[in-house]
Amino acid sequence: MFANVPRPIIFAHRGASAYAPENTLASFKMAVEQRADAIELDVKLSADGVPVVIHDPTTDRTTGAPGRVADLPLAALRELDAGRRFDEKFSGERIPTLDEVFETVGGKLPINVELTNYSTPTDDLVERVAAVVKKYNLQDKIIFSSFLPANLETAARLLPDARRGLLASYLWKGREARKQGGQSDVYHSLNPFYLDAWPGLVRRLHRQNKQVFVYTVNNPLVMRMLKAWGVDGIFTDDPLLARRVYGRGA
Repeated sequence: MFANVPRPIIFAHRGASAYAPENTLASFKMAVEQRADAIELDVKLSADGVPVVIHDPTTDRTTGAPGRVADLPLAALRELDAGRRFDEKFSGERIPTLDEVFETVGGKLPINVELTNYSTPTDDLVERVAAVVKKYNLQDKIIFSSFLPANLETAARLLPDARRGLLASYLWKGREARKQGGQSDVYHSLNPFYLDAWPGLVRRLHRQNKQVFVYTVNNPLVMRMLKAWGVDGIFTDDPLLARRVYGRGA
């Protein structure tokens, strides 16, 4: 998937979210234009079971309208403006479905799909997302990630050809994940918070034949440090900055 991409791989976190509203088609299209190496997005289910692309369990922060995503059908979610709070010029941007994202940028860049059913962990998010991935034949262009190991175990069963990364929470909350992430064959990578990345962790995971993708990195000094430590990729809101820091143009 990344055979000819220089390290660290630059993942556009929620798209080019420093320049456009996060997790919108505008942000994903901008990530392609800015020559990110890959896109990261967050997916969960609407009340009527449609995979939609939004990070929070509620719509409050990104749209200004209160509500839980899991309680709102797609038609209600589509009425919300996901762009205006970021900048008036993005007024009218909607919460996209995963189908719409794949129709727009699927196949142009690899896509890291974070399975974010953290408030509804027993739903059938993974099964429904896997069906959409199969529909667009993107199995070899997808990386699944999640803080929930059960999500990745289900993804491994349904789409064994897709890559999988275990997200580790920050500081003490992620201690067990940072330990287990290198020991299980279910995961191809461990994705730690940037304050928890250090050379010893990178070396250990590489010895265990795992990759290390670090989130969320927007500081040039941290970007340079992580490259020196040999991490395999970073998630950043600012792909243009990362390209400049890594000497890959703007």
